[in-house]
Formats: sequence, C-alpha cells, structure tokens
Amino acid sequence: MIGRKTMGRALPLLLMILALVFFFATYNLLTVIFQYRSFGEWVGVDSDSALLFDPVIEMPENVRKPFNAKAPFHVALTATDAPYSKWQCRIMYYWYKKQKEMPGSEMGGFTRILHSGNPDNLMDEIPTLVVDPLPAGMDRGYIVLNRPWAFVQWLEKATIEEEYILMAEPDHIFIKPLPNLGHGGYPAAFPFFYIRPDRNEKIIRKYYPEEKGPVKNVDPIGNSPVIIKKDLLEKIAPTWMNISIRMKDDLETDKTFGWVLEMYAYAVASALHGVQHILRKDFMLQPPWDLETGKKFIIHYTYGCDYNLKGELTYGKIGEWRFDKRSHLRGPPPKNLSMPPPGVPESVVTLVKMVNEATANIPNWETP
Repeated sequence: MIGRKTMGRALPLLLMILALVFFFATYNLLTVIFQYRSFGEWVGVDSDSALLFDPVIEMPENVRKPFNAKAPFHVALTATDAPYSKWQCRIMYYWYKKQKEMPGSEMGGFTRILHSGNPDNLMDEIPTLVVDPLPAGMDRGYIVLNRPWAFVQWLEKATIEEEYILMAEPDHIFIKPLPNLGHGGYPAAFPFFYIRPDRNEKIIRKYYPEEKGPVKNVDPIGNSPVIIKKDLLEKIAPTWMNISIRMKDDLETDKTFGWVLEMYAYAVASALHGVQHILRKDFMLQPPWDLETGKKFIIHYTYGCDYNLKGELTYGKIGEWRFDKRSHLRGPPPKNLSMPPPGVPESVVTLVKMVNEATANIPNWETP
C-alpha cells in the first residue's frame, strides 16, 4: 500500500523530468538545424544540402584557452618587389604596428617574405626575409604559385619565436587588434563562398583519394587568412607546394580553379595531413559586398569599389567614384583620396579613411 502511494507521487515528477529532457533535446536539435540553414544560405547551397554540408569544426573543450592566457602569433605575408605589392605592404605594416599595441592583441613579430630573390628598398622599413622565386617559367605567369614555395623556404631559414603563425596578404588591413583565433591542432581560417570542394569532387579526388576520407574533409578555405601552429604549417607547406604545382600542370584543374588554384591546393594539403580548421566568418570582410566592419578583424580590399554620385554600387562598370587597388599597378595611390559620396556603405568609408591615415603618416609615401 505504501509502495503504491509512493509510486503514485513519484510518477508526475518523473513525467516532468522526461518532458524537460525532451524539450532541451528538441531545442538543441532545432538550434543546430537553423545554424546549418543559415550557413547554407551564406555559402549558396539550399537548406537541405546545408544539413549535409558541415565544414565547421567546433573547438573541443580540451583545447580551449584558459581565461587571460595569451598565445602570440607571428604575422607573415608573401610579396613581390613590384610597386603594386610594395605600397600595399606598407599600408598593411602601418596598421599592424598600430593594432599590435592595442589591448586584446596577440600579434607578435612580423615578416614580409620577399620571393623576388633580391633585396629591395623596403628592407629597412619592414622586417623582411628574401627567398628565391620558383625556377624561371615554372609559375607560367601565375605569380601566386610562388607563395607556398616562399613559406617552405621561410620556415627552413627563419628563427620564429612564436608558436603560431598568421598567413596574411599585402591587401589586408587590420581594423582592430587581432586575437589568436586558432587553438592547438585546430587552425582558424576564413571560409570563402567560392571555394567549393563538394562541387568539384571529380577534380579534388585527383589529389585527395577516396581512401583518405570524404570530400567534406577539405575545408572551403585558402591559406590566408589562417592562424596555425608553426609545427603544423611545417608539415603542410611542402605538400601545399607540390600539390599547387601538380594542379597547375593539370589542364583540367588549371582551367577549373583558375586564380584560386593555390587556395584549393592549401585546403587539400591540410586535409591530407588530417588538419581541419575552425571557420571564422568574423576573421575578415571584403568590401563592397560586406557593408559594415562590425566585429570583423581584417579588411580585404581585393575587389574594386565603384559607385555613382548617389552612392549606388555600379560593380562591373567604372563608377563616378571608385577605389580599386588595380588602378595603382605602377605606383602608390596619392595621399588624401577623395571620400565616397553619401550613401556608400560604412565598410568602404572605413577602408578609404584607413588608407588615407596610413599614407599621411608613412614617410616618403610617393616612393615606389
């Protein structure tokens, strides 16, 4: 009699606990689904496909950094000695120095890896290591093919104090202090919507065979921006270099991947070494498509910004107002660029302001 009464009182409590468990399980499942749907829309895949397209690597608890722990990273960018490359490096280095000293920064040393084979006139202004280019004719006009070879040489020759490395590019501007977004064996990378291994499986399988695993192991990234442990990059870099050359030598791959071939090569090389990346959309923004700087860390000004005087984007057509790095192939842009007309997105306004500040404060700016 007592047992039945006790059971009668316990039953509602048990049902309540079960209801709570099912509620939280359902909530978590729906949260995951909506996150994947959002990511699918961002990279241009439909919602159902997005549930199967899962390149995001969650950070495991055992590699989370302790509170207030710092893990400085070395900033490294490859560059040529062309005037076009030089002025971008000078602006990039100006903002590196400024943001490095700000609270929250984990930016360490800096190296411009100059793959011209010869010193240039920026050696005293920017910390630089000179390395050799690929043998004449091997890049076949695709200058970016020198990037992995440059990193291989730098890692062999340089003394790098930091445990982590940020692979950056000359057309990057640090808009705020950058923390170390990588964690242990999980590098951090920016996901590019146009790097789609899943849509190029036939070609990817030439370099990443089926026995290595599913194509989704190849992250939708390039080598920059990436924050990665130095010992991981030392393993990946030679593979990245060899695959880049193999891809360039293959007519089908070269035609399909074009100017992003070396980016695919890095993604494949990483997967071959079992390395997957934490994907950070807040790593970088790219005007004019990204309209606000928000909480992003880097402006990548690879695209031209063309607007009419009403502040309307005229992409594909030279605007009445424009900023395009390719307008300055033979030398640096002038100081005090005109500001965009009213209505132009904040990201573009910020870009021009930051270029103007750098050019106003860099000595001998007009020197190519």
